[in-house]
Amino acid sequence: MDRAGKREAVTALHDVFDKTGVVVVAHYAGLTVADMQKLRHQMRTAGATVKVAKNSLAKIALDGTDVASIGSLLKGPTLLAYSNDPVAAPKVAVAFAKDNDKLVILGGAMGATALDANGVKALATMPSLDELRAKLVGLIQAPATKLAQLANAPAAKLARVFGAYAKQGEAA
Repeated sequence: MDRAGKREAVTALHDVFDKTGVVVVAHYAGLTVADMQKLRHQMRTAGATVKVAKNSLAKIALDGTDVASIGSLLKGPTLLAYSNDPVAAPKVAVAFAKDNDKLVILGGAMGATALDANGVKALATMPSLDELRAKLVGLIQAPATKLAQLANAPAAKLARVFGAYAKQGEAA
């Protein structure tokens, strides 16, 4: 790679580190090409991205970003998984590491917060932003639904009482 290519790679990585919600760093030594393709597909499906970058270029790109704390993790054959959703990349990485012991999660960063391997695993157990939004909407809608049921309940009971009297009157 020539200097211009390296400069472009560093700029692209710097933009990623600046704009991403979470970055996970893992060793991938021993993964087959098919395994890497499977991991990339799973990440893409979840809204995350996997990138294998030269460690020296990634360290240069980390300068001046919130996730600069991951610089010490960049040793050996490492891959970077990142997403805007703070849960997507860790969730897929942890699930893939459970099935494939060749992927070893080293740690990561969520904004300025550095995460070790256990921190990434804890983050993976949390619900995603979409799940949290759905729960919040459900909680907001629940009182309105209950209120509507309470408002309609007396009228429904009254209609049943009239219906019962009408049936009694017909039977007599």
